Amino acid sequence: MEIGTHLLANYAEVVAVALFGIGFTNLLLQKNMIKKIIGLNIMDTAVYLFLAEKGYIEGHIAPIVMNGNVSPDTYINPVPSGLVLTGIVVSVSVTALMLSLTIRLYRRYHTLDLDEITMRLKKEGL
Repeated sequence: MEIGTHLLANYAEVVAVALFGIGFTNLLLQKNMIKKIIGLNIMDTAVYLFLAEKGYIEGHIAPIVMNGNVSPDTYINPVPSGLVLTGIVVSVSVTALMLSLTIRLYRRYHTLDLDEITMRLKKEGL
């Protein structure tokens, strides 16, 4: 098999890795704190996409027992879905905390530029 065939067979994983790279690059290169938060959220989304794709099995159904069929070959694994849901809840909480801290920093320093805030903190001696 060629590399192109592997990429087409695993396109969701490739998209997840690309999204993670975009978010990580954004997190590292941006100076604006809001853009950094957006980069972190893009990274979170990439991880959720990757977990959801790894947990899905073609031809299997949701793990709800029907007609007494308890064979594990019939159902998908529910653990990745649970991890994604838990991750989304944690991600929303972390985003809310980061945004509230960003608002506090903006009210104090009147800028969202992280370099400018760092410079002003050094001048204040903190």
